Amino acid sequence: MRHRKAGKRLGRTSSHRIAMFRNMVTSLFEHERIVTTTEKAKEVRPIAEKLITLAKRGDLHARRQALSFIRSKDVVEKLFTVIKDKFIERNGGYTRILQTGIRKGDAAGMAIIELVGYEEVIQAPQAES
Repeated sequence: MRHRKAGKRLGRTSSHRIAMFRNMVTSLFEHERIVTTTEKAKEVRPIAEKLITLAKRGDLHARRQALSFIRSKDVVEKLFTVIKDKFIERNGGYTRILQTGIRKGDAAGMAIIELVGYEEVIQAPQAES
């Protein structure tokens, strides 16, 4: 029985699961929006929110803690400068999960996890004259 065990195992070993979450959080901060399954998005959300809270603290120890999880200096730099400034006045709820339907191959529920305030830049098609 798995009473009082936190988190879903997602059919992976613990090392695979941790590596997957590291990759997903890195991609989330790099692109500010990723498409994944609903269960994975629900598991990644608390990790991402804790890292944004670390960035808001902004001291050297917080940066080192973030680097121990993310391991990409460019993404950590973006987290501690650009993303931190977006959420400096916000007290939590930095991410949102949007349900998008089911995947055709295996009927897995799909979702988009994105940072609040994400705006996709869409270029208008130019009219030919």
